[in-house]
Amino acid sequence: MEDERYYNRLLKGDQGALKRALYKSMGFTDEALQKPLIAVVNSYTNATPGHYNLNQLCGQVQKGIEAAGGTAMVFGTIAPCDGIAEGHDGMRYVLPSRDLIASSVECMVRAHRFDGMVLLGSCDKIVPGMLMAAARINIPSVFLNGGPMYPAVYKEKHYDGNIVTEAVGWKQRGEITQEEFEYIENIAEPCAGSCAMLGTANTMGCLAEVMGMSLPGSGTVPAVLSRRLSLAYESGRAVMELVHRGIRARDILTKEAFYNGITALMGMGGSTNAIMHLQAIYKEAGLGSLPLTVFDGFSRKVPQVASIYPASPYDMVDFYEAGGVPALLKELQEFLHEGALTVSGKTVGEILAGTQPASRREVIRTASHPFNSNGGVAILTGNLAPLGSVVKPAAIPSHMMHFEGRARVFASEQEAIDGILSGDVREQSVVVLRYEGPKGGPGMPEMYRPMKCLEGMGLSGSCALITDGRFSGSNRGCFVGHISPEAFEGGLLAVVEDGDRIIMDIPDRKLTLDVTEGELRERMARWSVPEKQIEPGYLETYRKISRSAAQGAVVE
Repeated sequence: MEDERYYNRLLKGDQGALKRALYKSMGFTDEALQKPLIAVVNSYTNATPGHYNLNQLCGQVQKGIEAAGGTAMVFGTIAPCDGIAEGHDGMRYVLPSRDLIASSVECMVRAHRFDGMVLLGSCDKIVPGMLMAAARINIPSVFLNGGPMYPAVYKEKHYDGNIVTEAVGWKQRGEITQEEFEYIENIAEPCAGSCAMLGTANTMGCLAEVMGMSLPGSGTVPAVLSRRLSLAYESGRAVMELVHRGIRARDILTKEAFYNGITALMGMGGSTNAIMHLQAIYKEAGLGSLPLTVFDGFSRKVPQVASIYPASPYDMVDFYEAGGVPALLKELQEFLHEGALTVSGKTVGEILAGTQPASRREVIRTASHPFNSNGGVAILTGNLAPLGSVVKPAAIPSHMMHFEGRARVFASEQEAIDGILSGDVREQSVVVLRYEGPKGGPGMPEMYRPMKCLEGMGLSGSCALITDGRFSGSNRGCFVGHISPEAFEGGLLAVVEDGDRIIMDIPDRKLTLDVTEGELRERMARWSVPEKQIEPGYLETYRKISRSAAQGAVVE
């Protein structure tokens, strides 16, 4: 007969005695072991600012779990920082880390057969990796982000950490001294938290809330506010309620929840990287594939009602003060599936019934008077990207919504940087940056610096950049990424030549290489896959098992 004193099935009866003994070696009592065992997945590290406060939050989560009748057990996972990995080969490991994070959480949770879990993370690939894990494992789960940091204040203007990149140019042009440069470096990132912009980290933190996996209002609360600690405690209590009610992750991560997430992504003009992350989470939720055509459909009907840096001067703290995610959703209510369930136990509609309109209309407008009538993220197709590519109209100057230019081709990020800074790129050029996709990179690194170099050289208003790589959520200008198929797999991007005419039509969603089909066939016949030396290890494996960016760059 099974011993009913223990909630966790692994601890029941004589077969559970060894497991109980192992837990008791760490001080767990019979009383504690008889309760539901809740994993707290804590991605704390003092090497990544967005995760520096997670130990504090972890303690609060544990208190919430224990107050609600559970026993908390903590384990960790990796959390690389995009900003520290940026600009060198380390960036090639960042996107692949997403799937490693998902699998590491799966391995631990399934090995121990925990009854529920709370996931703590903040930065670009950690948030989607954890949500992928929740969808895959499908136990009662709550996600909590660490919160955005406050912006830097320099000469009465707010900046995110990208002020350092700008300051490099100011110093080179003689506009500031070395002492002033060092001062800027010291105030650029004023506290712990995810970067102050609506980059991938904060976009995904907001989308976790939109899709019901985080408590209402939690996506934008700054890292250093006491409310963040209260939310951690409440998240611990919330997961216990889900356990008692038998509500699992896939009960929340429904197709309707994802459609709400896509609506919010379009409505706030979030990071382009969110598209591939939503595709990956959707697949893990057992819902199949989420094609780029779905995003395109939402982009055409959902207005952009919020504008946050880099699309505007307003940062994440401004967004929080304007009302955050609930205020955003209030303006998008007509486009939402209000019956979608959330970890709070309430539906989206029930949450919005008690939500006040945005308090700062310069940050969040109404749907009837939006910043743009279409969504802030869009999908382009055409002969250069038959499977699709991703663009962020929210960050593109209005005069560049239709752009034609001559190709200037580079085979790597560093090659492009050198060419731009040496004056090799002229106005009305389209910088073509290839062999940086999931397989070609490998690892699909961000092309953050080439875009910043165009800004620094005064070319961001007269040049475009297209790539099979990704972009940072902090980039702005006329850029197209995620071009699929990528050059390494024989996409047309591989045979673009200097001087070719390229046409980008954002309103019409087209990306076209103006070269005859006969000429393109001849070029493809001459093309061969280039050799690219990479460090032996995980990137070799990732190259073999990763899918196209059009499919979320998932691994199989």
